[in-house]
Amino acid sequence: MRVLVDLNRCLSYGQCVFAAPSVFRFHGAESLEYDYAPDGALRDQVREAAAACPVQAITFSPGDHA
Repeated sequence: MRVLVDLNRCLSYGQCVFAAPSVFRFHGAESLEYDYAPDGALRDQVREAAAACPVQAITFSPGDHA
């Protein structure tokens, strides 16, 4: 799976961090870090995080990527 966050659109609401803490986390007060190629087992969490993002900054492709 491949995850992409548009950091120009992200406003650091943190909904992704709550939905998928294994994938998304804050570094400092507002700097988002994320795993751009998380394990496929986290697919449902990533889907939930993308749906919860109020500015729709998260996209992902569910296929396997090396």
